[in-house]
This record gives sequence, C-alpha cells and structure tokens, in this order.
Amino acid sequence: MVSDKFYFELIHKDKHTGARYGILHTKHGDFETPMFMPVGTLATVKSLSPDELKSIKSGVVLSNTYHLTIRPGTNIVKKAGGLAKFMNYDGPTLTDSGGFQVFSLSEFREINEEGVTFKNHLNGDKLFFSPEISIRKQEEIGADIIMSFDECIPYPSSYEYIKNSVERTLRWAKRGKNVKSSDQALFGIVQGSNIKELRKYCAEELVKMDFDGYAIGGASIGEPKEEFIKMIQYSTPYLPSNKPRYVMGIGTVDYIFEAIENGVDMFDCVLPTRIARHGTLMTSSGKVNIKNEKYKEDFSTLDDECDCYTCKNFNKAYLRHLYVCDEILGKRLLSIHNLRFLIKLCEGAREAIKNDTYKEYKEKILKKYGSF
Repeated sequence: MVSDKFYFELIHKDKHTGARYGILHTKHGDFETPMFMPVGTLATVKSLSPDELKSIKSGVVLSNTYHLTIRPGTNIVKKAGGLAKFMNYDGPTLTDSGGFQVFSLSEFREINEEGVTFKNHLNGDKLFFSPEISIRKQEEIGADIIMSFDECIPYPSSYEYIKNSVERTLRWAKRGKNVKSSDQALFGIVQGSNIKELRKYCAEELVKMDFDGYAIGGASIGEPKEEFIKMIQYSTPYLPSNKPRYVMGIGTVDYIFEAIENGVDMFDCVLPTRIARHGTLMTSSGKVNIKNEKYKEDFSTLDDECDCYTCKNFNKAYLRHLYVCDEILGKRLLSIHNLRFLIKLCEGAREAIKNDTYKEYKEKILKKYGSF
C-alpha cells in the first residue's frame, strides 16, 4: 500500500509498558514501527547498494543536509529528481536539519538568533545555516521527512544555557515551519537536556505548532545511560499518540530497547555500519571481533540465528580473510549483517508489543546481548 499523504497509524500499545506498534504511511510505502533506520550520510549507506538495503528489510534511510550541502550541493540533488531518485532507493528517506553540526562542529561555529555560522570541515570556507535556509535545502534534497533546525545542547550545560537554547530552538522551529512550502513531513525536535520542566515545556510548545512528527534531540551525546532514559521519559508523555516519535542517534541494543519501552517509534545511528567496517559484529552469541586470529580457521557461520545474505553464504574464516586483506566486499558483508541484526531485533519487538510481552522480550534480549 502507498499513501499520497504521510501519516502515522498507532495500531497497538503494550499493556505493561509505553512500547507502541504502528505503521508509518508514506508515498514510498508503508512501514511498521518500531524501526531502526540505516544512515546514508552522503546519499549512500556506506558500501551498500539499494538492493542490499531492501534485502535486509530496511525502511526509512537517512541522509545529512550539511554534508549534502557541501557535496554535491543540494541543487544537484534537486536536479536529479530528489534524494530517492538520486540514490535510486525506492523507500522513504529522511534528512536531518544540519542542527547536529551545531554540536559536533562546536569549535568551528558561532550561534546567534539568526542562525549558525560554520566552517566547512573540508576546506574551511564559511557556511551559514538558518531555519529558513535549512528548510530550503531540505526541500531541494526532497526527502519524505525533514527536520526542524535546532541546537543540540551539549551535556552537561547550565540551566540558564539550556533554557535560552530551548527558547531559541522553539523560535527557530516556528520560523522553519512558516517558510515550508513542500508536502514533506516536518518534525519538530524536543530539546531541554536533562531538565524535566524544560523538556515538558519544549514538547508542549512544539505540539501547539502541530508538526507531522516529533524527534527527541540532545540525547545519547555522552550523558550517563540513566540520564538518557530520563530525557526520553521527560519528553514522550507530552507528545501526541497519533504522531511518530523519533530518537536521534542511538544504535546500541540497550538504548534502542529503552527508547522503545518509553514510546519511541524510530531511531537511527551510524554505529552498526561504522563498527562493521572496523571488524566488530553484533551477533546472537555476543560481540565478534572478526579480526581475531581465532577465526582464521573457523568455518562456521557468523550467526546461526541471522537470515542475512552474509550469514547464509559465508563463514567466519572467509570474512576474517576479507577484513585482514582490507577487501571492500568484507566491509559490505559485515555492514549487511549488523544492519540486519538490529532491524531483526525491531521485528521481534513489534511482535512482542502486539502480544503485550514487550517487557519479557526486552529482558531476554538485554540478558543475551547486553549493550553492544
């Protein structure tokens, strides 16, 4: 089924937790949630083809507005027919706003009310992003889902800094929404660090603006796990049940499952593909460092419980050989597995939610896999 209109359908909520099972309807297909979304920063999930993404049952794929602005330029993506056509991916796509670079490029930027001045991390050229510019660039990129321009607040920060930043993020959200002219779904981003009343305030003010969905920003940026959980719990109760909820930048099993339990539907991270390219695999028997000598003559399957192309066709000895020789095929096969591993865990979470057994499923998974 394909819908001309983006909307979220809440099907069932687990009776014992805040976990939700739903369907995200987009013009590029309908996809079940909770879902893990692969990251394709530069209009590509590193080393993987669109067909390989489909084979692991990927739904939404992300790209990065800041990086696509630098290379190849958002005007080029627009001329190509938009992000999905440019990268030949026929599923839904999402772009971030560039706001995370306010945080990650902190030594190269200056924030004021109008927006943020950056230094291009490649050549040092000055760049300026405002809420209006961010929306315009995301409209040129043409993803199904776009994000409000915000500041990812550093952790820890003073109460005064957090409050002022939240107020500015809300003003930026309104400015961005006012200039949007496309039919793309626009998400507001809840900030407030670990301050309960500021998270609540930010969420409630964004809901008044009536966004198509809501992200929870400023989490998983180095704070202790218990603070991460609080950030989610301080945000989701104030978000409408009929809109999708998205936590940005989480890719470990424990963080994903905590987010799901607290009512989050979508999440993304570069972690599974990044660690795969460095030889670390998430498996049903725990973490595997394929570079280890012990796998040199290990002809067993990487993961007997995985149904991905890698596990169906190759053994550990061969995967280690590819990694040691720095073969591109090795990076591809390892990335396929790690992404499929997380996507499959989310499939299990969806079934557990339908059966009101999410708590038991989460405890079983965390006991077996830990945090990765």
